[in-house]
Amino acid sequence: MADENRLRQLLKEAIIEAVQEQKDIFYDLIAEIIEDIAMANAIREGENTEKATREEVFSILEGHS
Repeated sequence: MADENRLRQLLKEAIIEAVQEQKDIFYDLIAEIIEDIAMANAIREGENTEKATREEVFSILEGHS
């Protein structure tokens, strides 16, 4: 049991150290996950709204709302 607890503690320490040393990689990974979730939510929301014309979309993208 003591060996198992020690192994868990070592694993936790290794993960924490990896995260601290590779912050930019983990930051990018988390940002990507959040963007994917936001995109999925936007798609779901869009499935329940009326269709927009091509002109309406480009007008919004060009800042002419």
